[in-house]
Amino acid sequence: MSTHGGTILLVDDHAVVREGYRSMLQKQPGLRVVAEAADGAEAYRLFKEVRPDLVIMDLTMPGVGGIEGIRRIRQWDRDARILVFTMHENAGFAVQAIRAGARGYVTKSSPPETLVRAVMDVLAGGLSISPDIDHELALSRLSGETVASDVLTAREFEVMQMLLAERTTDEIAAALHLSPKTIANLHSLIKDKLGVATDIELVRLALRQGLLT
Repeated sequence: MSTHGGTILLVDDHAVVREGYRSMLQKQPGLRVVAEAADGAEAYRLFKEVRPDLVIMDLTMPGVGGIEGIRRIRQWDRDARILVFTMHENAGFAVQAIRAGARGYVTKSSPPETLVRAVMDVLAGGLSISPDIDHELALSRLSGETVASDVLTAREFEVMQMLLAERTTDEIAAALHLSPKTIANLHSLIKDKLGVATDIELVRLALRQGLLT
């Protein structure tokens, strides 16, 4: 595979959004979108089937989200190249995505050429983070409060996102193929790690850290 070409799996829960990015990417010589998925679970299944050179992954999707999707794909293939493309202009999400195994993080508010450059960089084996996020990463370290993205594992972060989206323990358990008891334990562990006693405090912390959409 040349550093300038590659097959792409596009993961976003909006078909119209996927269509827009697909036509933009396929204007680049050598880039080909070979499959599309609407959530993390479908992305994992398709990744194993089509073995793309690159996955472009959104983060917030119904069912299995992007962080968990990245985790599953990287567990199956630790050389998988995954670029996050999301509306989350938040350092916490970037830290988590990269910890889960993403090689790049670009926000949807970036100009199109930023995405194209990131695609090329990640295909070439590099790491790519859009400038707005680099700035955020620097700022987020100055607040002194326990930063959720620093202390939670990728799975805990995903569970926290689902809790914040008001999904029930049973719904989260079903999406992540875990038992409700495991989810309940993770729920307590997340609150312990963040030093909050209640879900209301968890929501407040998430708001302060820009983790609520």
